[in-house]
Amino acid sequence: MSVFLWGVVPYLALIAVVGGTIWRFRYDRFGWTTRSSELYESRLLRIGSPLFHYGILMVIAGHAIGLVIPESWTAAIGISESTYHWVAAGGGVIAAVATLVGVAILVYRRRTVGPVFAATTANDKLMYLVLISALIAGTYITVVGMVDPHGPGVNYRETVAPWFRSIFVLRPDIDAMEAAPLRFHVHVLIGMVLFILVPFTRLVHIFTAPLHYLFRPYIVYRSRDSRPTSGTGRAEAWAPIGTKDRARR
Repeated sequence: MSVFLWGVVPYLALIAVVGGTIWRFRYDRFGWTTRSSELYESRLLRIGSPLFHYGILMVIAGHAIGLVIPESWTAAIGISESTYHWVAAGGGVIAAVATLVGVAILVYRRRTVGPVFAATTANDKLMYLVLISALIAGTYITVVGMVDPHGPGVNYRETVAPWFRSIFVLRPDIDAMEAAPLRFHVHVLIGMVLFILVPFTRLVHIFTAPLHYLFRPYIVYRSRDSRPTSGTGRAEAWAPIGTKDRARR
């Protein structure tokens, strides 16, 4: 069972994420969206959405740093494990609170606002269930680590992190993952289920970074008031703004 959970399932999850994303892009490109419901309700969305999105970005960044950067690297630049632990725990609590409060507001909004609830699919409900479960499991791990910083299995950089890195060199360190406490096993399994769901839910939009917004031209607003038409019979209100064509006229 350990070989299957920590040596096979991670690769099944990777295949599902990569293959599912490619399939979604090729055959459901118009469905590659968050299916925004801002039109139905915006007050709660303006509060919950930033909390959730900024919080989840902090969560992802924290996981990336903790899992990818070996403990020996931070020790080499003079950061002790105790210092790293408390900085990571403090940032983790802030990220967890922001994310959980944000997702709670979004779920409340989705359940209480009629049009938003009507637009909620079974797919969305499953995604929210797994996402919230992963957040709660991760928050529990962070709190346990703060309450008992020297407790058994608190330093996941000696167990979960080496296992995570070993997956990408195709030599999964199953023994390292087995040595981690049960709470880490639960959190990792829920996380892998969440990754599998990403290409097939609205979460797929995380792979679409709106980089074109950095390079697109400014939006040009034109007045709709009534003005005398030019000699060509075209209303001056709709003439191009700031162009050589208008300068000549």
